Amino acid sequence: MDVRFLGIAELTEVPPVAVVVDVMRAFTVAAWAFAQGAERIVLAESPEEALALKARHPEWVALKDGPPAPGFDAVNSPALLRSVDLAGRTVVQKTTAGTVGALAVRDASLVLCASFVVAEATARLLRTRGCDGVTFVVTGEDGRADEDLACAQYIARRATGDGTDAAEFLRRAGRSRAAAELTRGVRRGAHPDDVALCLELDRFSFAMAAAREDSLMVLRPCAVPSSAPSPADGAAT
Repeated sequence: MDVRFLGIAELTEVPPVAVVVDVMRAFTVAAWAFAQGAERIVLAESPEEALALKARHPEWVALKDGPPAPGFDAVNSPALLRSVDLAGRTVVQKTTAGTVGALAVRDASLVLCASFVVAEATARLLRTRGCDGVTFVVTGEDGRADEDLACAQYIARRATGDGTDAAEFLRRAGRSRAAAELTRGVRRGAHPDDVALCLELDRFSFAMAAAREDSLMVLRPCAVPSSAPSPADGAAT
């Protein structure tokens, strides 16, 4: 498998397969939204688009980065979302990094959105699809966010072979700038449990795939066979 790790600004062409990584917190939040019953997540281009979608569909749940704001129902915090009943709901998500990265590769044939909580399922899906080349989009800090890069590197290794120890990758994420800012309360709209929830390896058994649906980019949970073969098993890829 040919693997590249790029920041959003480094995307000069549409990759065939893209894994967009935002650990703290967009795609940890997205995974929690699905765990709480959300049917789908619409990735919005801007806060204005998110509010316009909410205005047209009052039953949808609008979610954004930062502190609570008029028109939005929730903030980008897994800890604050984990007690919300989203059964059958559509969530509209707009964040500063994760949703931007996913929209930047919307024309790829396969777009996966990932974080540590869905790492193994994401790796299994890449193995199942037999992907020859994968571009990991490191969304935070112009492609330098160590929590996102660590997660991307971990998934890449899991996608090409078993036996990778997650401990060092999780330690890197836990020492990242984003983790420090969340812990200190620098980032508004956060909860004290957010960092710990973002570092829960394989909390969920589904992957998350984004695709165009009419004019929208829509993220949905994707079930992955638990027996997906890996090179370490001697299976063909």
